[in-house]
Amino acid sequence: MLAEAREHIIRAVLRLPLGKVEAASTGDLVTRVTRDVGAMSRAVRWALPEFIIGVITVLLTCVAMILNSWALALPTLLTASLSLWQVRRYLQQAPAAYLLEGATYSRINSTLTETVEGVRTVEAYGLQERRRQAAVDDIEVSSQAERYGLFLRNILFAVMDMAFSIPRVITLAVGAVLYTRGVVTLGQLTAAMLYIETFHGPFDRLVGTIDELQVGIASTTRLLGIAEVPPDREAGDREPRRSELVGRGLRYAYREGQDVLHGIDLDLVPGERLAIVGPSGSGKSTLGRLLSGIHAPRTGSVRVGGVDLVELPLERLRREVALVTQEHHVFRGSVRDNVELAREGSGEDAVWGALATVDADAWVRALPRGLDTVLGSGNHPLTPAQAQQVALARLILADPHTLVLDEATSLIDPRTARHLEGSMSALLTNRTVVAIAHRLHTAHDADRIAVVQDGRIVELGSHEELIAAGGEYAALWQAWTS
Repeated sequence: MLAEAREHIIRAVLRLPLGKVEAASTGDLVTRVTRDVGAMSRAVRWALPEFIIGVITVLLTCVAMILNSWALALPTLLTASLSLWQVRRYLQQAPAAYLLEGATYSRINSTLTETVEGVRTVEAYGLQERRRQAAVDDIEVSSQAERYGLFLRNILFAVMDMAFSIPRVITLAVGAVLYTRGVVTLGQLTAAMLYIETFHGPFDRLVGTIDELQVGIASTTRLLGIAEVPPDREAGDREPRRSELVGRGLRYAYREGQDVLHGIDLDLVPGERLAIVGPSGSGKSTLGRLLSGIHAPRTGSVRVGGVDLVELPLERLRREVALVTQEHHVFRGSVRDNVELAREGSGEDAVWGALATVDADAWVRALPRGLDTVLGSGNHPLTPAQAQQVALARLILADPHTLVLDEATSLIDPRTARHLEGSMSALLTNRTVVAIAHRLHTAHDADRIAVVQDGRIVELGSHEELIAAGGEYAALWQAWTS
C-alpha cells in the first residue's frame, strides 16, 4: 500500500502543470515525497495499529471496571472524560502546527538544495557566510514551529498525567470509605486499583498514537494537496491535419494581473526558421513555452493544424512540437536510457544517429561502456556541454515537425556551438524551427526574425529587412558586431 502511495505521489507530481512545478521550490517537492511520505508510512505501520489496540483495550478496561464496581470506576471515568476536552482542543490546534512544521522543513530543504546546486557560484562570489546565515534563519523558523507544537503537546501530557494520578488517590479514598461501610469488598478495591493501572498504559499510548496520527494526517494532507492541483489543460480527440503553428492574442502572466506577454500574434510557415531576439526579461522564453505548449496562454490560443496545443494529449503534442531549453537534466541511467526517453524502443542505430547529429558520438564511444555507461548522480559525470548534447539528441529522436530551441546551445562555447548548429542544419531542414537566442549569428541565419520587447513583437522580418529599417534589431546587431 505504501509503495502504491509513493508511486501515486510521483504520478501526481509528473502530472502537475509545469507552471505550478516551477513556482514550487525544489525543497518543497522533495520534502513532500520524502519526509511526508515517511510520516504517512509511520502513521500507517505503527500509529494506526496502536490506535486500534489502544481503543479496544481502553473500552474493555472500562467495561471491566464498571462490572467490578461502578462506584470505584466513577473517579477514573470522570477524570478521563474531562481530559478528553483537552485532547479535543489539541486535535483542533495540532494540524495547523504540523502543517507549519512541514512547510518549514520544505524551506530548509530548498535553501540547502540551492546552496549545493550553486556551490560554484557561492564560492566564486564569496557568499558562504550569507548562505550559512540563510540556513541558520530557516532552522530558527523551523525550531519556533517545533516549539509551538511541543508547547501544545506539553499541555496535553500535563493534563493526561493529572488525569492518571488523581483517580488513584480518589479511588483509594472512596474505596476505603465504602469498604468500612461494607459496600465493596477488599477484593473489589484491589481489583479497581489494578484496573486503574491497566487503564493508564493503553490510554497513554492512545493519546500518543493520536499525536503520531496527527503528524501522519498533516503529511497526508500535504501529499493530497499535490493530487488536487487542477490541470491546466484537457485533452480532446481532435487531430491536427497540417503542421502550421499559429498564435493569436497571446497573453500570459506568472502573477495575477501582471502580464509578461501582451497580445502577441504570430504565424509560423512550415519549414521556416524563426529567430526570436530581444533583451533579457522581454518575454522571449515565455513566448517559446507558449509556442511549444508548455504553458497555456492566459488569453488567446496557439494552434497546430487548427487544433489548440493544450487540447492535444501530451504524447501527441510532443510529436508535433518539442522544446529544448538552456536548462537540462541527466537522469540516473545509461546513455541509451537518457536518449531513448524521447521515444522508447527506438533501437541502437537510432540512438547513435541522434548522438552523431549533435557531434556527441565520439565522446560517447570513448566512455567505459559506451551507450551502457551509467550517468546521473554518483555515476559518470558529464560536462554541461555534454549534458546539453544529450538533451539535443533526445529532441532529435522525438522527431517533431516543429522545434523550439530556447538558448539550446548556451552552455557550449561559441565555436563548438556554431559547429553544432551547423551539423544540425541537415536535421532541421523541412522542419519549423523557433530559435530563441542572444547570439545574433543564429538570427542572421534565420528566414525571419522577431524582436520581442516588453512582451510585444516590435519588429518582424528578415535580417536584411530589419537592418535596413534601422530599428531595434539594427541597434542590437550593431552592438553585437562592434
